[in-house]
Amino acid sequence: MKQQQHWKDLLPIDRYIVRSADMLNENDRKVLTLLYQPLIGTKCFSLYMTLWSELEQNRMWGEETTHHGLMAIMQTNLRDIYQERLKLEAIGLMKTFVNESDDNRLFIYDIQAPLTPKEFFTDGVLNIFLYNRLGKNKFMMLKRFFSGAEIDSQNFKPITKNFNEVFSSINPSEMAVNINEETTGNTQLDQNNSFFDRQGKQEIHFSEDLFDFDLFFAGISEVMIPKKSITPKVQDAIKKLSFLYSIDPIQMQNIAMSAINHNEMIDIEKLRKAARDWYQFEHGDHLPALSERSQPIPYQTMATREPESKEEKLIKQLETISPRALLIDISGGAEPSSADMKIIEDVMFGQQLLPGVVNVLIYYVMLRSDMKLTKGYVEKLASHWSRKQIRTVPEAMTLAKQEHRQYQNWAKTKSEPKQNKRKAVRTEMLPDWLHQETSEKQEESSQKDFEHEKRELEERIKKFKKKT
Repeated sequence: MKQQQHWKDLLPIDRYIVRSADMLNENDRKVLTLLYQPLIGTKCFSLYMTLWSELEQNRMWGEETTHHGLMAIMQTNLRDIYQERLKLEAIGLMKTFVNESDDNRLFIYDIQAPLTPKEFFTDGVLNIFLYNRLGKNKFMMLKRFFSGAEIDSQNFKPITKNFNEVFSSINPSEMAVNINEETTGNTQLDQNNSFFDRQGKQEIHFSEDLFDFDLFFAGISEVMIPKKSITPKVQDAIKKLSFLYSIDPIQMQNIAMSAINHNEMIDIEKLRKAARDWYQFEHGDHLPALSERSQPIPYQTMATREPESKEEKLIKQLETISPRALLIDISGGAEPSSADMKIIEDVMFGQQLLPGVVNVLIYYVMLRSDMKLTKGYVEKLASHWSRKQIRTVPEAMTLAKQEHRQYQNWAKTKSEPKQNKRKAVRTEMLPDWLHQETSEKQEESSQKDFEHEKRELEERIKKFKKKT
């Protein structure tokens, strides 16, 4: 199923051309290496640099070639190239276009210049994620690297000459040739050509339906938040802050009201500070981390059809929920601890596991470890699945069933010093879909043991529900 879905999106024989409307320079290379790479990872960075290198001898356009050649240069598979391309698109470093005709596809990979250091460090989203990823010391070092002391120019007077003070227009008698159609044509650009230029900054874009502004305005009067104060720039800031700090429209009402100035307009800097203060009040001093929210569409096996069995329903749930949301669901609505989230983020970015695969990992480990995420056990399984190149939810579930006995031995090894101590089950409610039984029978003897332990856990959960 994974391959069928993948080959619908991209084939090795599909051709592509690299284009850049921007004149990329050495400073862009430093920004990409030091500021973007920690967020997108080495594979994604390598893809951008590889595509960029195709332009250095061919100016604005690269030569048409196949993805098979790109696979050979990068020594990686097509699935990874596709997935890393999606990251470049999402973070504003690439725009992709496709022309499909007669079963042939031609892609244009329009690589975009990164933000300038000033734009990046004042972005309000990317700079927060970078701070969280690198920590204070490294972040401040990069901030100093991309900034410099400003000279106070108040005591200086401008003496710059104007154009007309230096140059003069040529008199008609001095012209070597008359202005005619030929000379006019020489000053214009040939058809289908364009000059090298530097486009405006390529910000990260968010879906229009990311924030419900109708709900935001519902229940509040014009006096509380004047509609004139919600300018396009403020709307963009609200959407970014909503995504960054997971603020819903009702919570955003109070935050926006606190940022209104004496002119009845929303001060964006005050809005950012109020959102950050709200988040730190709710979650402590921790900053939000960048993580993919759910399984990417190319790796969703249930994206184009409805589930027909209990197992397929479980697969669809694991493919459409984020690891963080899954942990919240498991704990009955409580926010996951920072320790649990760090384990999950380390797995996602350290072992390069997709969100759906991480969900299966959480599901399995929770059942095997008395509803706790044991760091060593999670990392051992994640490393194993990464080496096996597990990319989809069904693959992860199948492997977990096949190798259950081996995983059981790993768990025993981790807990041998405490094996005589019976651990108490955390009294947390599980979502209904987590109780579903799977019907596949692979490695029957091992599966029976696992199902027996699963039923025992479910019985204990049911008893707890009756008591409450």
